[in-house]
Amino acid sequence: MTAAVSRKTAILAAAAGTALAALLAGCSAPKVAEVPPPPPPPVVVVPPRPMPPMGASPSMAIPTRAADGARHTVNSALSPAQAIWNLRSAYNVAALNCTGADGAPILAGYTEFQKKYAKSLAATNKTLDKEFRARFGAKAIREREAYQTQVYNFFALPPVVPSLCRAALELTGTLQAVTPAQLEGFAPSALASAEAPFRAFFDSYEQYRSDLAAWEAQYGAARAEGIESADGAPAATESADRLGPASVALMKIPVKNSL
Repeated sequence: MTAAVSRKTAILAAAAGTALAALLAGCSAPKVAEVPPPPPPPVVVVPPRPMPPMGASPSMAIPTRAADGARHTVNSALSPAQAIWNLRSAYNVAALNCTGADGAPILAGYTEFQKKYAKSLAATNKTLDKEFRARFGAKAIREREAYQTQVYNFFALPPVVPSLCRAALELTGTLQAVTPAQLEGFAPSALASAEAPFRAFFDSYEQYRSDLAAWEAQYGAARAEGIESADGAPAATESADRLGPASVALMKIPVKNSL
C-alpha cells in the first residue's frame, strides 16, 4: 500500500469517527435548563396588639351609650340632693386616695368641706332618706347603701384616680368662694367636672375596643400562625388577655368611707 493510499485511508477513518461522534451526540438526552428557586414569601409584620388605656383591664365593663347617644352613669339624672351627695362622695374618694404632698391640700379641703357645709350636708342626707323611702319603701336603706357603693366604686376606678386627684385639687380651690347657700346650685357643675376624666377614660376604652376588633380582623389569623410581630417576637397562638364579654362589674373595691 502506497503512502498516499494510507494517508487517504487515515483521513476517511478520522472523518468517519467525527461523524459517528456527532451522531452519538445528537442521540443523547437534551440538557434541562436549571430553574431558579421561587422567591421567599413576603414577610408579614404584625403591628403591636392594641392595649387598654391607662393600664386598665382588657375585659372590664364600662357604661354603655343609650339610644340617645349619651353615656349614662351613676351621676346621670340626679336630684339636687343626690348631686350634692355624689359630689361629696367623689371628694371623699379623692381625700382617701390622693396621698403624698400633692394630696395634702385635698384632704385638708375635704375636712373643711365637711365643716363649712355641715348643716347643708345634714339637710341633704335627710332629703335623700325621704327620696329613697318614697321610691323603695321598706327597702330604702338597702337600696341607698347599694347605690352609694356604686358611686364610691365609680370614683375609685384605679386608672382614673390620678385625674380625679387633679379635679379634686381644683375643686378645693373653687369651693373657697362657694357659700353654704350656693352649694346646691354649685354641685351639678362641680360633679360634672369631677366626672369628666372618667367619661374621657370610657371614650378612650371604647376606642380601644374598636381598634382591637379591627386588629383582630386584619391580623388575628396571622398572629395565630406565629408570624412575627412588629417588635420581632413570634406571635402566640392565643392570648390570655383576649377581649372577652364585658361582663365584669365597674369595680369591686371596698368602700372606704372613714372620713
